[in-house]
Amino acid sequence: MIRTYLTAFQIGIVAGMRAMSAPAFVSHKLAHMGGQLPPKSSFHLLASPKTATVLNVLAAGELIGDKRPSAPDRTTPFALTGRVMSGAVSGAALSEIDGQTAGYGAVAGGLGALVGSFAFFHLRHWLTHEQNLPDPLVALAEDAIAIGTGWRLINQQELVDLYGYDS
Repeated sequence: MIRTYLTAFQIGIVAGMRAMSAPAFVSHKLAHMGGQLPPKSSFHLLASPKTATVLNVLAAGELIGDKRPSAPDRTTPFALTGRVMSGAVSGAALSEIDGQTAGYGAVAGGLGALVGSFAFFHLRHWLTHEQNLPDPLVALAEDAIAIGTGWRLINQQELVDLYGYDS
């Protein structure tokens, strides 16, 4: 149970880095699970392969758009709200497919998005303004962290099963 909510918190951190990446990863996982959602699930739309494709395109667009100088700060109220919602929905969906309470997963995912948004905003600012690293380089490193973390999170159940550890 704790692992489920920790995963929800972590996918929220991914949403804090890149808002569209978290739901894209979750939708990808759901679309490839083959109907393993509970019958009364609120997340059947995320399980659609078409939804997964649309979210992947949006996530790719966000990766490109983030490099533009005109991209808004992730801590503006509008951007932060979107990231928290993204983390909450992603955390809730992952919690539900693990058989846990979606509401607690939503809270964990939303909190993770808040933490990720502010932590990576300040880290990126420190690296670019105080350490004089080029912003595009830092942004690409953040992309790699978001993608690597998201990919690991949605595939961790398969890894747990492969190595025989109890989830």
